[in-house]
Amino acid sequence: MKATKGLVYLMICLALTMLAVGCGDSKKTSKGGVLVFGRGGDSAGLDPAYETDGNSYMICDNIYDQLVLYADESTDIVPGLATSWEVANDGLMYTFKLREGVKFHDGTDFDADAVVFSLGRMMKNKKVKFFKKTWEFPKGNPPAEYWLSMEMDDMIDSIEATDANTVVFKLKRKEAPFIANLGMDFAGIVSPAAVLKYGIEFKSHPVGTGPFSFVEWVKGDKIVIKANPNYWGGAPKLAKAIFRSIPDNSVRFLELKAGNIDICQFPNAADIELAEKDTNLKLVKQAGMNVGYLGFNHTKPLWQDKKVRKIIAAAINKEAIISNIYHGLGQVAKNPLPPTMWGYNNAIPETTYNPELAKKLIKETNFLEKLKKSGKDKITIWSMPVPRPYNPEGMKVGEIMQANLQAVGIKAELVTFEWGTYLKKQREQDKTMDLFQLGWTGDNGDPDNFLAVLFDGMADPNIRTQWKNETYHNFMLQGKQTSSKAARTKIYEDALQLIYDETSVIPVAHSLVVWPMRKRVMNFKLHPTASVRLHNVYLQ
Repeated sequence: MKATKGLVYLMICLALTMLAVGCGDSKKTSKGGVLVFGRGGDSAGLDPAYETDGNSYMICDNIYDQLVLYADESTDIVPGLATSWEVANDGLMYTFKLREGVKFHDGTDFDADAVVFSLGRMMKNKKVKFFKKTWEFPKGNPPAEYWLSMEMDDMIDSIEATDANTVVFKLKRKEAPFIANLGMDFAGIVSPAAVLKYGIEFKSHPVGTGPFSFVEWVKGDKIVIKANPNYWGGAPKLAKAIFRSIPDNSVRFLELKAGNIDICQFPNAADIELAEKDTNLKLVKQAGMNVGYLGFNHTKPLWQDKKVRKIIAAAINKEAIISNIYHGLGQVAKNPLPPTMWGYNNAIPETTYNPELAKKLIKETNFLEKLKKSGKDKITIWSMPVPRPYNPEGMKVGEIMQANLQAVGIKAELVTFEWGTYLKKQREQDKTMDLFQLGWTGDNGDPDNFLAVLFDGMADPNIRTQWKNETYHNFMLQGKQTSSKAARTKIYEDALQLIYDETSVIPVAHSLVVWPMRKRVMNFKLHPTASVRLHNVYLQ
């Protein structure tokens, strides 16, 4: 509370305090408290342009802002660093007016040039124009995977700062999800001065305009952020937040019960019942806008035969995975699009567990003989080392899949790595990889963010599945360039039917997101995008 002068003001405050106590309101909001968030793994990096994982982005959620933001508990677009925007009649030019008087955490000014720098650095052909200062873009960063997978280079022709508070995007084509894309984490606005100071190491020294600023990162242990008292949206009520990495789900939950952490991300499903009985804890729940899937290494000839892919689909017992790993907090996925989203195709039948069909297809395709000719007697299943919203225990899911395949005569080896290494090697389509577990939580509420970003291998080499199908690619292009929601819905339904017919991926589960926390944590809201937003959270 700010210091004030005047006896009258003091007496009023005292009277109001006594009135509150007299009404029985003994609870007080603790301003300046420290919230400890227990999560399943460490971040890979903290530069929003070059990260792809939720553990990295949950920190970025609090350090950076985008031009537009998503409303609490929905993907509705609200103003962020841009206060307003206009779209030209032909849909090919977007003009953003920026919020004035905002500063980065390092004290430098936020302006249109910072927007051009932040987004322009991800462009392959940097067709950009600054207003008052021209910066050289740093070199040596990895590919901007999100930018590429969202086909932003195919979409954006140029970015120009026409004055200190105006940015103009000129597009190459109409793009229905363009505004929604700009609210995603990868579009976070960074301090150009800090990027130029730290170079590639900016990922460990993040500077944005968000409600919290970076303090320290002890790799494998914790990341600490502190309140930005000058935040344009109002100072946070928390003084600090500590994100602790606690890989074991059971240990993380025990830390919550002991009071050592305030929020437990991704508990074991079996611990939910214990949390419900604990008078010191509460549960926050939300249907997840997510999917966990099993992918194929489509760069290998073995997996380019859809009949071979159907062997795996028939052999995997998804019901057993849901029952044994999700414990009622998930549902079997028949679409890779969650049923909570528009565009979902409910007419598609569920891929059922059918080991006899799998054995039949093994003979028809000479699968085991083909495997031997490739110099192998078994396949690999890459299993995730960290819990995610769509897959609470990757290795245990892998064990069920391994047993399912063994039952039909296919030997499988489980493979895993540290999370950052897993993501890197998977994206590079490592030659030793046959099947891989991954998943997705939607970024912006648009089906394009699932279906194009995850599965259109013809769009970009960074698409993780690398399934190349021209018909599917054309569906994705039509979906982007069609303005009618009804027409887009039909396009995505047809695309989902094609995924089913080709078995290009095996959707496994959609999860219900349930996080237990201490009762003293107030106003924490789960977001459909899985963002962890602490700006309005306080401790009681």
